[in-house]
Amino acid sequence: MVAEGSDWIVVDKPAGLLTHPTRPDGAPTLWDGLRQLLAYELANRGQLSIITRLDRETSGLVLLALTPERARALGLVMQRGLIGKEYFALVRGWPEWGETTIDAPIIRQGEVRESPVWLKRCIDPRGAAARTDVTLVRRFERDGKKFALVRAEPKTGRTHQIRVHLAHAGYPLVGDKIYGGREGAAYLEFIETGWTPQLAMELLLPRHALHAAVLRFPVGRDIAEVQCGLPSDLRAFAGEAGVIGG
Repeated sequence: MVAEGSDWIVVDKPAGLLTHPTRPDGAPTLWDGLRQLLAYELANRGQLSIITRLDRETSGLVLLALTPERARALGLVMQRGLIGKEYFALVRGWPEWGETTIDAPIIRQGEVRESPVWLKRCIDPRGAAARTDVTLVRRFERDGKKFALVRAEPKTGRTHQIRVHLAHAGYPLVGDKIYGGREGAAYLEFIETGWTPQLAMELLLPRHALHAAVLRFPVGRDIAEVQCGLPSDLRAFAGEAGVIGG
């Protein structure tokens, strides 16, 4: 648990953990773990509601409400786009800009052309409006290849938005099985074979290098801000570049 109020909490979800149950296969989830951890509190407050969700491979901050009243209030705030989010991402290449805005509509790729991966998104004028502000934190080299640490602030909430936008800009996330190249073939290969030495050589990390680092949300008349730094796997990959603010 990273921060808490009287009727909300923010936790730091590790990469690889589902946020909530999606299939009846008994896979562990953040939601199940927190229900066990907060069993006494829930018996008195009555509810655990996930307000912000993260993909399984994305690490970082998740906001949850502990009462029906707070869940409704934060749900309305979410709908109005009043929850601020910032992510750190490790990308391939050296951006030439210090700051940029990627303003490009996003749609599920299968709606506009053939797609080997059903959930893959793409940029298309028929898609929903999507905007991401991106700031370069630091460039670095690793094994003779160029990478960068960037801060991404989505202004809309489209599925896979940061990953799609950065790949579209020419800087795909390290470890991204869907948007890192080969039209998602790495993702299909991973589903069939699991993690292999060949995939490790191609992707460099077993998960996409995206971390939810900052959440801002209104609580009454105040704005709560919660932060957490890069997790150990992304710090290790970036070396000194993983020291935010350094």
